[in-house]
This record gives sequence, C-alpha cells and structure tokens, in this order.
Amino acid sequence: MNDEVAPYLPEVEKGLHLIPTQATEHAGQLDHLYFALVGASAIILLMVVGLIAFFGFRYRAGNKAADRSNLPSTRTENRVEIAVLAAMLVAFMGFFAWATTLYLDSYRGPEPAMTIDVIGKQWMWKIQHPDGTREINAIHVPVDEVIRLRVTSQDVIHSFFVPAFRLKRDVVPGTEKTAWFKATEPGEYRLFCAEYCGSFHSRMLGKVVVMDRGDYQAWLTRQGSGQTLASAGKQLFQAHGCSGCHMGKSNARAPSLDGLYGRSVALDSGEVILADEAYIRDSILQPDKHIAAGYEPIMPSFAGQLSEEDILRIVTYIKSLQPGDWVKESVKENEGESR
Repeated sequence: MNDEVAPYLPEVEKGLHLIPTQATEHAGQLDHLYFALVGASAIILLMVVGLIAFFGFRYRAGNKAADRSNLPSTRTENRVEIAVLAAMLVAFMGFFAWATTLYLDSYRGPEPAMTIDVIGKQWMWKIQHPDGTREINAIHVPVDEVIRLRVTSQDVIHSFFVPAFRLKRDVVPGTEKTAWFKATEPGEYRLFCAEYCGSFHSRMLGKVVVMDRGDYQAWLTRQGSGQTLASAGKQLFQAHGCSGCHMGKSNARAPSLDGLYGRSVALDSGEVILADEAYIRDSILQPDKHIAAGYEPIMPSFAGQLSEEDILRIVTYIKSLQPGDWVKESVKENEGESR
C-alpha cells in the first residue's frame, strides 16, 4: 500500500441497503421529503400514462366517441387545464418551501456542544477534538449532542459524506466549510469521500462512532488530552512573528486582536464587516482583502507557509482571545525580561 494511504482503514458494514440507516433527526426529515417527491412523481406518472391509455382507447379510429360533435366545449377544456395547472403549482411550491427550509436548517443549525476539526488529505480524514485528542478516519462523538464540524482540505477537492446522517460537504483547498449533526442512535456509521481524489480514492473510508455520554467521556479519558488547538495556535502565532506586531512590540502598527472574534470591524474602504472565522482566515492568507481602518496594508501573506492544520490552530487561538489578553501577555513577558 502507498505510504500516503491512511494507516487505518475501518471495516464497513456489509450487505445491500437501498435506504441508509437514519441516525439523526435531520435524516428522517430529508427522507420524508424524498418519499413525498417520489410519491408525487409516481402519481403524476400514473395520471399521464393512464390518460394516454384512456384517450387512446376511447378516441381510437372507428369509435363513435371520436366524432368531434361529442367532444366537450373549449371553455370546459380550459377550466380543467387551469384547475390542474393551479393544483400542481400549489403542490410543487409547497415542496419547494419544504425543501428550502430543510436546506437552510442543514447549514444554520443550533448552538453546538463542541466543534471538531476535520481535514481531508490524500487519502485519509484527520480529526482533532477540542481537547487536543486526534484521530484518523474515525470520529467519536456523544449521542444526542449537537456537533459542529469544521471541514477543509489540505491538497485536492474532497467530499465529506456520512449517508446515515444525510450529511455531505464538498471541501476545496483554501476554503473552509461547516456542517452539523445531532446523532440520535449509538453505533458506527460509514464515512466516505464522495469526490474522486486520486488513485486511492476508494480507500478513503472512515467511520463516525456515536457513543453514550458516559462511554464517550471514558473514551476521552483513555485517549489522554493532547495539546489543544488554541495552545498550538498560540505557539504558531509567536513562531511566525505575529505577536511582534499585534502585541505592540515593534514600530509596525497592527490592529488589536483582543476579543476580535464576533466583533464588527471598520475597514479602510468604509465598510463594516463581521470578524468571523472566514474574516480571520482571509486576514492570514489574503491580508490586503480587508484592510482595517487606520492601518497600512503592510502585513505579508502567509499563503503557502502554513498548512491547513496550522491555519485552523491559529484561527482557534485568535477566536479564544478575550479583551485584555494582550495586556496580560505583555505584562508576563516584561516580568520575564526584567528577571
């Protein structure tokens, strides 16, 4: 096996399943919509075929019913056509509203209990939990908890797909997608890459392990806590010299990052933008895209210098900063220098 292939390939459940298991509430809602659409399509198909057969037989050549004098009036035909078209319009606009609601819900989601980072790489899924626990091709989560996934790709286009959750996100290098789910049934569910990504695409398999809360906590304890994303991000932040400008230790003027996440930021262009994860990521990779008001565009781009994992760590660190954190850091460093 190629060295780049994931060292761990989980077993997948055997057997043919026409409809995947429903392991989330959202999966059941999507299935209801799917079966409703199939049922509506079947009804329309039967109506069309039935009417073709009926009229073909009734108005066949030689039959008295084919005499045009026996045909209904044009006015009656128009009423029937308008009524049928109006009924179909109302029905399918209802389907449209139903599908739109489910689609928006699949992206908005409720407040998550935790955020798990997922990075697609030829040919494996790399996972990191909030406490620093890492996995490859497996995601352990507690049942009945809202889980938010932050998904990105390190190399080529991948597609994160869990059929039992009816969850699918295409991930493109240099971008970040989010997804959420709330698993309702403990068990193991298959994880695929649904986008061809190279020679060993078919081996890019994984699983989501849904556990009772007690079992999940026991599993976390057995793994042992590793370095959190925020602490790892802080080290990277300092190693790449970011603290030199943003902590006010040089002549370079840089905006404060205290409590940046979720705050409105005034831009040099006169616009006001929300400092979300996308804004922080763009500021790292494309610093000239959104220039903060009152500051010169002197920050270099770190595109190509940081891996996707490193970017996620730095973004998490900046998100964790609270008002006054830079002051505390400066005081600690000054005390250390004076000693």
